[in-house]
Amino acid sequence: MRIVIAEDSVLLREGITRLLAEDGHEVVAAEGDATRLLAVVTHHQPDLVIVDVRMPPTHTDEGLRAAVELRTQRPATPVLVLSQYVEERYATELLALGTVGVGYLLKERVADVREFVEAACRVADGGTALDPEVVSQLFARSRRRDPLASLTPREREVLSLMAQGLSNLAVAERLVVSTGAVEKHISSIFTKLDLAPSEHEHRRVLAVLRYVAGE
Repeated sequence: MRIVIAEDSVLLREGITRLLAEDGHEVVAAEGDATRLLAVVTHHQPDLVIVDVRMPPTHTDEGLRAAVELRTQRPATPVLVLSQYVEERYATELLALGTVGVGYLLKERVADVREFVEAACRVADGGTALDPEVVSQLFARSRRRDPLASLTPREREVLSLMAQGLSNLAVAERLVVSTGAVEKHISSIFTKLDLAPSEHEHRRVLAVLRYVAGE
């Protein structure tokens, strides 16, 4: 897997580069700011872009802005955004552009190398990776708007794990239930939330995000 990184922290940038290299992946470019991200991605055509939300010169949302521009100009390019804190507004803005090949993780997750690399690979393969803290806040907001009132507590739990990118088998193992039980919960969730099959969107994540995005 060929990767472009945009991260202003030298230590974190080099650390991510090293752990990805140790897993057999190649970082083809590592930028300290987000101003050249689109040009660099266009030049290298990577399989994945990892970008920090807050970057120079103002350290507010330059990285997020660059990620949104990248997803707008090159929607097929997988993007994994890293953030120091849960930025609900940034997460929803990024995810509003689509949930295929997109991720939003807290930087602290990088410390769990296996989990981080798996999330990066999942996003590169067109999947979704959402930090559990991000999912928790999105659920909290959704409950305030009461769009998920029809779901049972167990269905909410299944949906939360689905939104993190877990497979049916992984959800079953986490909840210590059968995969058949998980499949029944998922079917019920899709029915209650009126989510029809789609070739372009990940229903598992849309079940959480459609209300957050104001749909």
